[in-house]
Amino acid sequence: MPAPAADRRDGRLGVARLGARLFGALLVMAAAACATPERLPAVPVGLTAQAQTVVPNARYFPTRDDAAFKQEALQSFEREKAWLAQSGQAGKPLPPVAFLAVSGGGDDGAFGAGLLVGWTERGDRPEFKGVTGVSTGALIAPFAFLGPKYDHVLKETYTDVSQKDIFTKRFFTAALFSDAMASTAPMHKLIDRYVNRALLDEIAAEYAKGRLLMIGTTDLDSREPVVWNMTAIAASKDPGALKLFQRIMVASASIPGAFPPVMIDVTADGKRYQEMHVDGGATRQVFLYPPAFNLGQFSKEERAARTRNLYIIRNARLDPEWASVDRRTLSIADRAVSSLIATQGIGDLDRIYLTARRDGLDYNLAYIPRQFDVPHVKQFDTHYMRALFDYGHAMAVAGFPWAKYPPDYGPPPG
Repeated sequence: MPAPAADRRDGRLGVARLGARLFGALLVMAAAACATPERLPAVPVGLTAQAQTVVPNARYFPTRDDAAFKQEALQSFEREKAWLAQSGQAGKPLPPVAFLAVSGGGDDGAFGAGLLVGWTERGDRPEFKGVTGVSTGALIAPFAFLGPKYDHVLKETYTDVSQKDIFTKRFFTAALFSDAMASTAPMHKLIDRYVNRALLDEIAAEYAKGRLLMIGTTDLDSREPVVWNMTAIAASKDPGALKLFQRIMVASASIPGAFPPVMIDVTADGKRYQEMHVDGGATRQVFLYPPAFNLGQFSKEERAARTRNLYIIRNARLDPEWASVDRRTLSIADRAVSSLIATQGIGDLDRIYLTARRDGLDYNLAYIPRQFDVPHVKQFDTHYMRALFDYGHAMAVAGFPWAKYPPDYGPPPG
């Protein structure tokens, strides 16, 4: 039986009121979203290299000039010689050294974490003279630098975390009015949990022995890589050093668009500015030292000849990964960007290989083999990360089959 006209009218009014309320709520949320994040002025182009953080001279611009890095390398060598003399090794040949470079790769960092922990259990993991990290590698690097006593941190952070421990999604209007589609507040809390003043003091003690820890970010304003001397920051007594250390780690892992950039306060020419830093992988997937710095020549000049071994952990596969791409704008763009990142990563490995050949470093490369076939359903999937951690761990315990050259190269002549 049809409802009376009055009831139908009341029903329409109720729907209209509900629609008005929903529309009003959307307007309120949109208005809040329109309050876009603010920042201090960016560093003027002519002052980029002069800008200083609370810890002076704690970083390098590798594409500009290698002089600052060469100076740090010399000071590092002098500190090492002093420490060797104090340890009763004065006058003896310099001991062999090992370097470790850990790449980006998101939750594929579980591979590198598992490899390092398994390497410890095998019993032949060296103490690294220098460690570098980018993106997820930046989250691994400080703990790899301090050695096996922090293996439990690597295992916890790559087998017990999930998406909720890394980021929280924002409202859809963030695509238009905010600085990222997600908030990294959970990642800040995770880093706060493990990175404290006591950890920095341990890193500073190793800096005094001549060891170096470097992390890479990307300065989005100047569109260039920045290498941060985390050991120098750790050794600083400035009260802002800990917060700077933590923010650099977050910045190196802040995927542009997905995660918010990290604003770094600096001063230049007596004025305050802010730099916008994002994922180091936007410019380098993995790095060692500026190719313009010739370590071989440096060794001759400083009489520092010694055996040098380089280990690179590329937290990614290097073989092509097939996928059926939807004929949709976002699917096509995402696939193209991931292809670009993969190709860039291989180029970085090639560049490091050529540098290592020139400077006499023994090149050793690890990457996720094609045999690992656990489905990767979503980012920071705990099941996937645990499986990948266990895979890297098992390979290391068995004696990791380090590649002696990048996949694009054959064995070198002779």
